[in-house]
Amino acid sequence: MKVSVDISAEYKESYAVIYTDKVTEEIQRMLDIFSTSETPITALQNEENLIVLQPKEIYMVRVEDGDTIIYGENQKYRSRKRLYEIGQQLGKQFIQISKSTLINLSYMDSIEPGFSGTLLLQLKNGCKDYVSRTYLPEFKKYLGL
Repeated sequence: MKVSVDISAEYKESYAVIYTDKVTEEIQRMLDIFSTSETPITALQNEENLIVLQPKEIYMVRVEDGDTIIYGENQKYRSRKRLYEIGQQLGKQFIQISKSTLINLSYMDSIEPGFSGTLLLQLKNGCKDYVSRTYLPEFKKYLGL
């Protein structure tokens, strides 16, 4: 595939044009990337393997002992990025529920009352975390409460 980039001050907004005779799997992946504000996240599977995670593969992002941990369906990964940097990349499907946790709203399973006015949120992969009182109003607004 040939790629060309034209940089000029006359362009006020970026746009992409693809010339092709048919939509291949590679072109469809590019369309998916360009059509969303979400961007892939790089993370370490172990100390040697760097992998690329799509936002739909991420259930939760939490800071634990100074490390940013990304939870998938069955596995967790470590990221070198800070929580706010990952939050900026992930898009509207994610919401911050505490100072140290972001969740993917698509994977909420259950919500239970917690202590001192908090809520205990469980995701479909079994991960649990509390929605802190600071972030509770925005979370309730999302739920329509």
